[in-house]
Amino acid sequence: MYTRSAVLLTGVLTSGAVMFGHAQEVSPSGLGRPPSATELRDWDLSVGPDGTELPEGTGTAKQGVLVFTRRGCATCHGPTGREGPAHALVGGAVTRSSNYFPILYWPFAPSVWDYIRRAMPYDRPGHLTPDEVYALTAFLLHQNGIIGEDDVMDRDSLPKVQMPHRNDYTVPEVWTPDHPRGFRILP
Repeated sequence: MYTRSAVLLTGVLTSGAVMFGHAQEVSPSGLGRPPSATELRDWDLSVGPDGTELPEGTGTAKQGVLVFTRRGCATCHGPTGREGPAHALVGGAVTRSSNYFPILYWPFAPSVWDYIRRAMPYDRPGHLTPDEVYALTAFLLHQNGIIGEDDVMDRDSLPKVQMPHRNDYTVPEVWTPDHPRGFRILP
């Protein structure tokens, strides 16, 4: 049973939505408007293992130390990336209990860049500039003994970094909808 005030409130909200233009075309989800072509292009920030999608920018380990400090990375990862309380970024061991693989075990250096760009800082993901991400990636690769302190990381050099456990990784086959599942679905 509707009360008179509920009916009145519904009428006011409906008329207000029409008056302020909210009755325009909405996206298939029913929220907002459909994204523009530019918004769709910019939405996918993923960088593949070969680094093809890496943007312009540069960074070194020396610059990365400053970014690590200024952007508050030490709050979660400690002053050197070894202390925590979050998982260690420098050194560390693979753990099956938390499914954690330290950077040292990642097969592709562009994947490190991609993760930092999309997920860090934890409380403000996506707020780092490409130069800051290159610098942080260089810092972490250097701290893990993978590159030199003065090596410049950019869209050309980062994909060429040979990660120590690269050969331990097998690239999965390209998946298609016709690809059989690797498991059986039980009723």
